[in-house]
Amino acid sequence: MFIIAGLGNPTKEYANTRHNAGFCSVDALADRYGIAVTEKKHKALVGKGVIEGHKVVLIKPQTFMNASGESLRAVVDFYKADPTTDLIVIFDDVSLEPGQLRIRKKGSAGGHNGVKSIISHLGTQEFARVKVGVGQKPERMDLADYVLGHFSAGEQKMMDEAFRNAASAAVMMMDDIDRAMNIYNTKQGATVKPTEARESI
Repeated sequence: MFIIAGLGNPTKEYANTRHNAGFCSVDALADRYGIAVTEKKHKALVGKGVIEGHKVVLIKPQTFMNASGESLRAVVDFYKADPTTDLIVIFDDVSLEPGQLRIRKKGSAGGHNGVKSIISHLGTQEFARVKVGVGQKPERMDLADYVLGHFSAGEQKMMDEAFRNAASAAVMMMDDIDRAMNIYNTKQGATVKPTEARESI
C-alpha cells in the first residue's frame, strides 16, 4: 500500500495558490482514478482506492502547511506504513521553473516548512517526493506573499498540466522510481502527457 500526500493549506482562502500545488496534484490524481478525498480523519482529508493495481491512500493534510508532519505521522502510524518505501509527498518548489517537476528519493527540507515538519515528525528524510515548480519570487516580494498568491491566467494552464504530470509521476513511482526520475527530472519532463506516462509503466 502507498500513501500519496499532497501538501497545502486548507480553507477557500488558499485554494489554488502556489503553496497548494500538492493539493492540486492529489486532486488531479483523485479525479483521474475516481477516488473521493473527502473522509476527515488523521487531521486530513483522506481517500482510499486502487491505482494501477496498487492500494493507495490519498492524503491532503488539514493542519496548515507548517504542521503537515502531524497529519502524516498519524497516517503512517495508523496504516503501519514505512515512510521510506510507502510514502510519496507532492509539494511546491520555488527553485524550479513553473511547471517543472523534480523527483527525489530522499533529501532535506530545502527551506520548505511543510517538508521540514514531516521530517521532524517522521524522524527521517528518506521518503520519496515530487517537487512541482512554481517559479522564483520577484526580487522585492516577500516569499510568504508569493507562495500564498495565485497563478496568473497564463501560468494556470501550464500548472494544470504540471499537476496532471505530477499525478502521473506518482503513479509511475509506485512501480519504478528510477524510471520516473529519468522521465520527469528534465524540463522536457514537464510536458510528458499523462497517457504517455501511464503507457510507459
